[in-house]
Amino acid sequence: MHADIEPGLTSVIVVTADSGPIAVQCIDRLLTSTVPIELVVVDNASCDDQIEHIQSRFGADARLRVLRNSANLGFGPACNQAANLAHGDWLLILNPDCLVEPDTIARLREVAASLPQSGILGVRAVSPDGRGDRASRRRDPSLRRALCSLSGLARFERRWPALSGVEMPALAEHVDTEVVDAVSGACLFVRRNAFERIGGFDEGYFLHCEDLDLCRRTRDAGFDVIHVSSITLRHEQGSSSHRRPLFVSRHKHRGMWRYFCNFDRAAKHPILRGLVWCGIWLHFATLAPFNALKQRLHR
Repeated sequence: MHADIEPGLTSVIVVTADSGPIAVQCIDRLLTSTVPIELVVVDNASCDDQIEHIQSRFGADARLRVLRNSANLGFGPACNQAANLAHGDWLLILNPDCLVEPDTIARLREVAASLPQSGILGVRAVSPDGRGDRASRRRDPSLRRALCSLSGLARFERRWPALSGVEMPALAEHVDTEVVDAVSGACLFVRRNAFERIGGFDEGYFLHCEDLDLCRRTRDAGFDVIHVSSITLRHEQGSSSHRRPLFVSRHKHRGMWRYFCNFDRAAKHPILRGLVWCGIWLHFATLAPFNALKQRLHR
């Protein structure tokens, strides 16, 4: 553990990669925090001029540090890069398309203090029209669960729990905190010593599924992953991915394969392993023409 960790300080990590103007709003909101923060922004070789805007607008604020990479290192490696420089006893890893309230971090710290076994906290993310993000709370995506979800069998899980899918049933209104398998990588409030114990993000992932991996390894290290439904943030979703859907899809499928190989017992069976590999990349190939057209139209 770093010798210069500051108790009570939250280190906020934001990774940008052609994230657009929403990243400026994200940082503006973070700097209104009612509790002490430091903010490390890591830019992965953006070409949209927003990082220059961020530096010119917020550069005088001593809480902000901007790191600029000459190449896109991927999400996990950029987060690790920032965490190595950070001094807080908690890390808030936040997507640049997420907008917090001034008291969001204070409330996260308050909940975390009441849950000493917590390693990661996630919140209820909602779209601009108020719809909840289903990835805010979810189960480990095992092959069995994925098949139940894809086939529609998961709709019968209340009667037959063995048919449960990746998505979790609706949360009861009176439940404020809940132990889950995984929370969304859009907002991860991570205990520093838990992050360091597991070695941070697995840098074998470039984009997508690294949040599932982090949650899994945090649980395996003896910490709880907690969904806090009483804290909400606005998630614009996909500020970077809208510009490069084919690129994002390729790395998402690559991440799915890595997660399967690392954690699913089915991966030890050579026939199942081959079938899953074919299924993942067939799915990518099916989506590729649509994503390529979408990317071309965006340009």
